[in-house]
Order: sequence, then structure tokens, then C-alpha cells
Amino acid sequence: MAGKFSTDVTVKGSMDAVIERVTAVLAEQKFGILTRIDVDETLKRKIGADFRPYVILGACNPELAHRALEAMPEIGLLLPCNVTVEETAPGECRVRFIDPRAMMSFQDLGQNETLQRVGAEAAEGMARAAAALAG
Repeated sequence: MAGKFSTDVTVKGSMDAVIERVTAVLAEQKFGILTRIDVDETLKRKIGADFRPYVILGACNPELAHRALEAMPEIGLLLPCNVTVEETAPGECRVRFIDPRAMMSFQDLGQNETLQRVGAEAAEGMARAAAALAG
């Protein structure tokens, strides 16, 4: 199922197992994980709110990030490419992969040819990772 700015995949397995699989399929596409935010734990700690298991992974392809930052340093505000993993039922998770083309077309970014190329290449890698996870 595709959203306006993401590709969504439902995967069987525990959060930890799915996060490991997501990390592996992203690595095959030369994306490493720079950040991990455990949203449910943070909400519990900061405001006492209960929330379903939900993790945001900040994925980065260093070569693509470098090209984007060289073209426009402020693009760092939109990096890295986020991937979310949330538990939707016991033993089942939904994984959402951002569409980097959508990020690179925000406001006037779509006028920069380098950013458009980087966004397209990153989107291809994310799409391959999503397909590998789904398959």
C-alpha cells in the first residue's frame, strides 16, 4: 500500500526482528541507520503517555547525502530518510519508507536538478528495500 509520501509494508514478526530485517534490506541498498527514536518509550518517559511500540529509524546513504548537501546545505533539514516501524498487532508490524522524491520536491527544492536526481536515486533504493521486505 502506498501513501502520498511513503511506501507501506506489513511484516510478520516482533518489533526487534522486523527492525533487524529493515536494517538489513536498507544496508543492501547502501543505507545505514544513523538514528533510532523509540517513540513509545520517549512518550512514556517525557509525558507519561502510553503508545503502541513505534520506532523511527533515520536511514542515510552517505554518497547521496553528500551530493545533496553539496548542492544545497540546508537540505540537511530534511535528512536522513526516515523509516518507521510500528506494531499493529501481536507479531505484526507496519513499516513505512519515506519517498525521498517527495522530500526533494518540497517548495522550491524541485527546481534543483541535483536534488531531483538524488531524490530519484534514493527513492529507487527505498523502493527496492520495501520490495525485499515485502517479498
